[in-house]
Amino acid sequence: MASLSNLTDLDLERQVAALSRELSALKRDVAKRGGAYYDDGRDAAMDYLSDFRDMIGERLPGLRRRAHALESTARDHPATAAAVGLVVLGLLATVVLSRRRD
Repeated sequence: MASLSNLTDLDLERQVAALSRELSALKRDVAKRGGAYYDDGRDAAMDYLSDFRDMIGERLPGLRRRAHALESTARDHPATAAAVGLVVLGLLATVVLSRRRD
């Protein structure tokens, strides 16, 4: 019986070694794929930011005029401006929280 247990122990050691090698290979594969997904996400974000910058750049003069008009209105009516600001923040929070649940 002693020789049978030695063969079993040797078999188990080989299987554990094979599993360790396979686990190492899987870890390397996951790291490569994770890096690729990160690079793809970063590239997509850069593309979106570039498009956003181009879109805003074209509309910047009009946005500045509207911002100055809004600033003077807020200066003339501070309570109304604060109330509108709180409503806008509440709406943004609602949108953000509703998207997180989906």
